[in-house]
Amino acid sequence: MNRLRELRQKRGYTQIKMQMLTGIDQSDYSKLENGKRYYSYEQCKRIALALGTSMDYLAGLTDREEPYPRGDHTAQQ
Repeated sequence: MNRLRELRQKRGYTQIKMQMLTGIDQSDYSKLENGKRYYSYEQCKRIALALGTSMDYLAGLTDREEPYPRGDHTAQQ
């Protein structure tokens, strides 16, 4: 969970800013950062998008902060 806190601070965001970006209540977000609560899939996705990283990075599965290239799913209508 240190990864989450470090990345948030590196971006210059407060927990309140993360609440605004993700819709995750600040107290719940604090629990995620402190390891007192686990991410849901949706929370992890929202946080990764807000911090400009990948879900794999947040989960510790890769050491690369950069997000993977994202496809244009809006063209598949």
